[in-house]
Amino acid sequence: MHLVARRCRPRHGEHMTRVVDPGTGSATAAFVGGADQVLAPEQVTAFIAKSLGAADLDGRSVCVIVPDGTRTCPLPLLLGAVHAALHGRVSAMTALVALGTHAAMPEQSLADWLGYPLDHLQQRYPGLQVLNHRWQDPRTFVDLGTISADRIAELSGGLLHTSVNVKINRAVAEHDVALVVGPVFPHEVVGFSGGNKYFFPGVAGQDIIDLSHWLGALITSASIIGTRGVTPVRALIDEAARLIPSQRLALCVVTQIGTGALHAAAFGSPEQAWAAAADVAARTHVRYLDAPVKRVLSLMPSRYSDLWTAAKGFYKLEPVVADGGEVILYAPHITEIARMHPEINRIGYHCRDYFVRQWAEFKDLHWSVLAHSTHLRGAGTWDEATGEHCRVTVTLATGIPEDVVRSVNLNYADPALLDVAGLESDPGTFVVHEAGEVLFRLR
Repeated sequence: MHLVARRCRPRHGEHMTRVVDPGTGSATAAFVGGADQVLAPEQVTAFIAKSLGAADLDGRSVCVIVPDGTRTCPLPLLLGAVHAALHGRVSAMTALVALGTHAAMPEQSLADWLGYPLDHLQQRYPGLQVLNHRWQDPRTFVDLGTISADRIAELSGGLLHTSVNVKINRAVAEHDVALVVGPVFPHEVVGFSGGNKYFFPGVAGQDIIDLSHWLGALITSASIIGTRGVTPVRALIDEAARLIPSQRLALCVVTQIGTGALHAAAFGSPEQAWAAAADVAARTHVRYLDAPVKRVLSLMPSRYSDLWTAAKGFYKLEPVVADGGEVILYAPHITEIARMHPEINRIGYHCRDYFVRQWAEFKDLHWSVLAHSTHLRGAGTWDEATGEHCRVTVTLATGIPEDVVRSVNLNYADPALLDVAGLESDPGTFVVHEAGEVLFRLR
């Protein structure tokens, strides 16, 4: 989907654009900024005030779905502007952290992330309730219905033929309006993150998480990551989102690499706002190399607390690594494979065909765990006679013990002995600082 931005002049003299579908000429999302712009905080605040001010929200309850700390965005600025625009108008307001299956954010981290002093939530955001998504507690969810096997086959292009039960955090279903607020990045499962992905898997039940992630794994991370438009996984989560009884809205933003400032913001339905933001993210968060590289050193920031989340340092670099090359994930602060998913320690990391060709052995495990395994191990083959052959080597230079690293089928390097400065000066090594959010591709 490619959209055209038309300039308009709203009240108060604030310049703003409205994204237009060139096929129909109809307006699809309010939009401000662009790939070559950096928005000042007051521009962002004015855009949010105008967008929400024009929405029919008076007297209604609003659930604001926000990202967890593994995504970069100026959340205090965004949530502060949303709260200012809604407080006194809506009957109730809840901020729900879209954890997916990540670990819950501790109280101090939550306060820092949302921008309020610990134990002083009501002074900063009067009337706001803040919730972690409790994905492990069955009481969290309401049942929205089932997507049939035939429909799944249609959406997946025939890759899967199985029905799926769709559940979502009851806070979403029990509010009148569900407002997504968060950034859009290239993503290994869906193409570009954001929009309805904040519902599925962000605050969803396990079944739809497993199905959507395994569908992405069957397509493969390297094939789907950074793909524009509605991928099969995006089509699946959009289908699930249509079962949500609340009105769905979204404020989708594109962050500036390295600063957390914003290039752009879009407001409308989740489908509309996401499409507008994804068009910008495709220009700001995808970089191109002229030739493949033999070795990558991904320097992982502290926002990734285990390998489950830090694996993005591989996903975003796999497309530029030469056959037989290596990706080194450097993160001395990480001491465990997956805080919330012990299954991965048992099955380890393998290419897609390892699981597909031995499906009877693995089909009863969580498919999202199998998907994560394939995403980090990358492309490869498996057959009974010769075993597994992966295209690239994955090496961990982390605080995870060597025996644990090797037990999950990955290479080990002692981070204390790794010469980062030497690798930075090595012409055969491509070093990426703050890895995890920028996708690298070959021209």
